[in-house]
Amino acid sequence: MTLLDLVTGAWAIQPEKLLEIQAIYAAHLRGEKIDVSAIEARLGRPLHSEQQAYTIAEGGVAILRISGVMAPKANLFMQVSGGLSTQMATKQLESATVDPRVTSTVLAMDTPGGAVLGTPEFAAAIHELAAIKPIVTHTDGVLASAGYWSGAAANAVYMSGSVNEVGSIGVVVNRTFNPNTSVQEEHIVAGRYKRLGKASEPLSEESRAVVQADVDYVYTLFVDDVARYRGTTSEKVLERMADGRVFRGQQAIDAGLVDGVSTLDALVEQMAINPGSFSKRRAAVFALGAVSPSTGAGDAPEDNTPPREQGTSMSDPITRESFERDHAALFAQVRQEFTTLGATQELARIKAVRATSVPGHEALVETLAFDGKTMPGEAALAVNAAVRSAHTAAAAAHAADAPPAAAPSITPADAVKTKDQQLAEAKSLAKEEGLSLSAALKQLGYAK
Repeated sequence: MTLLDLVTGAWAIQPEKLLEIQAIYAAHLRGEKIDVSAIEARLGRPLHSEQQAYTIAEGGVAILRISGVMAPKANLFMQVSGGLSTQMATKQLESATVDPRVTSTVLAMDTPGGAVLGTPEFAAAIHELAAIKPIVTHTDGVLASAGYWSGAAANAVYMSGSVNEVGSIGVVVNRTFNPNTSVQEEHIVAGRYKRLGKASEPLSEESRAVVQADVDYVYTLFVDDVARYRGTTSEKVLERMADGRVFRGQQAIDAGLVDGVSTLDALVEQMAINPGSFSKRRAAVFALGAVSPSTGAGDAPEDNTPPREQGTSMSDPITRESFERDHAALFAQVRQEFTTLGATQELARIKAVRATSVPGHEALVETLAFDGKTMPGEAALAVNAAVRSAHTAAAAAHAADAPPAAAPSITPADAVKTKDQQLAEAKSLAKEEGLSLSAALKQLGYAK
């Protein structure tokens, strides 16, 4: 296949990006000098987006970054227009899966899509490898067309915020593209909004039918793969997701394209704590009562109550078993969210309990940290009690080792003398020592 065949072939990409690529490539073929710096400044990114090797975060989570326009392999097209090779990305993903250091993988994707050639194979590889070790797709920018075709093959899809762009499920062929002219050409599309511009030179009816059939076939493959990867039906994909438009934030969640919102760091931390919670494939959950972009109607009936299976009534109590049976996809999502929340809260509890540790009581704190129930306040009280008990025991031991105290010399209470006795004693002392009576009384302490 030549580069011209690739450029004029079927694409699963945002329309304006294809026009941009074709303009750059046409200028290149005409021998015109390409101002790479000016193009990069206009795009806000470098043109050379060589596929990088995966990195391993703490906890054994591999991060494989996939950005730029997708093509089957690195070649002159990628050097001119910027992009990544799906073949190289597949090899990196395979390496991460067999790497004993890796417990799970995050595909950090930011791509407007790319060539159809090689995309179904890349998606199939992701789907197959995700059954061996958990793989989750995350985007903090754009996940469109061929990018979503591939990303949807992971066990779950997350985005970082309310302005991320997801979707653009559709196929386009610029059949009459001529890189040597600036004439506006006609495009064949599948997906109501997957249109590049007004036609100035329409194809013949016969030619159009042939090209349209090819585009529709690729579009069918795209839709069927998304339905299989997202655990829903092709009819639902066509009704809710696959009209070629791009969805933002909550719109993408309501349409069943995305499973939730998370920063890349938070997602990596959750997968490090409990990679097994991402081992099961998420199924698309559609917002009840949301307006369908294709029909203008919602899933809920006119009275705005969700449909119920036969054999149940509105008075039937909702039990765990009935909720899991009647709403399996929603039950799985709720259970996963609670599991993830529980893991995050448990990690925070362990850290807080460990913060109450004091020297000499590390073993007690570790026991409390991993008993699964002790809260930080309870741990602090237990540590304080242990400290007081230790101090009391030390004081008792010290007292036991001390020598016995000497008996105090106590003057009997009945040793107090009468005035006559005091006077007789003073006279005797005065005679013996030649003192006056008053001096003898003072010396004996009987007079002030």
